[in-house]
This record gives sequence, structure tokens and C-alpha cells, in this order.
Amino acid sequence: MIIKETELKEVYEIDLEPQADQRGFFMRTYDDEVFARHGLHTGWVQENHSYSKRRGTVRGLHFQFPPHAETKLVRAVSGQVYMAFVDLRKGSPALGQWGSLTLSRDNNKMLYVPEGFALGMCTLTDGSALLYKMARHYAPESSGAIKWNDPDLGINWPLEGEPVISVRDAGAMSFKEFMAKHGGL
Repeated sequence: MIIKETELKEVYEIDLEPQADQRGFFMRTYDDEVFARHGLHTGWVQENHSYSKRRGTVRGLHFQFPPHAETKLVRAVSGQVYMAFVDLRKGSPALGQWGSLTLSRDNNKMLYVPEGFALGMCTLTDGSALLYKMARHYAPESSGAIKWNDPDLGINWPLEGEPVISVRDAGAMSFKEFMAKHGGL
């Protein structure tokens, strides 16, 4: 595994290294010793599988409020997915800044996002699926969302046409509303 920090501190791109032969490949997707050497969380309590039928499906920007804030380790197992992450940490010099990484079944990358970030995704292919390792159990009462296309964030979503989006995400609060009400996470 090759672990490198993204432009936003404490968010990591992880390149996996499949060992291939005529049969296919074998690939280690998690190693607590490697993660611990890099100072990354290793106590996962839940894993989720997200499947999106259609290209242009947008989910997010999702987060959980403390004390249920989540660290996530995300990997694509089918298709191709554009992941966007937004720093919501109080006192962070990068508060309100975003970064992105494309995950696919073929590029063998994972995304590590610590608590204090909102996470969103946009499918670039039909039939895209993600696996998420979670550091905390999902707590619906602590769930939050910021509008995926908030102009103050200015995320450059790679969309062609209208997105497929949930009612919840369409009605999410703006970044300004989030900051006025909560001031960050």
C-alpha cells in the first residue's frame, strides 16, 4: 500500500498494489499495522455497501455531528465514482475547502477521510458500488447534509445533464446555513 496525504490535511489517497497472474489478482485492502504506522484509524466497527444504478447519481455531502462523527475508508468495487470531501473542522485553516479523488474498480485507490469532513459522491458509470469502512456506528439522529452543489463551496462535479438525487440531498442546508448554525464540527 502506498499512503499519501491529499491537499487537505489528514485526508489520504491509498494506492493498492494488486499481485496479478493468469488467474486474476490478489490485493490487500487493509492492514492495521500499515495504517498504525501512518497514524491512521484502525478500529473499524461497521462496513457499508453503496450501489448506484445510474451514471450521474449524486449522494452527499453527508457527515455526522459529534459525538458520532465518522472516519471513513472508501473503495470502489465496481464502476467509477468521483468522491468530493469538504473540511468542516472548527478552527481548521482549510475550513470550507474541498478536494476530490476518483475511485474505480480498475484504479485500485481508496480514500481515507477523517471525522470532521463532509463526503459526497457522483457516479461516472452505470452500476457503481462503494464499500465504506466506518469508525463509528451510524447514528441517524446525528446525521447532517450540506447541499452538494452549494455555490459557496464551488465543487466541480463531473456531471453531464441532471443528477439523480434523493429528496433529502436536494433539501440539504447550504454551507452558509451550516456555518451560521453550527460553526463547524
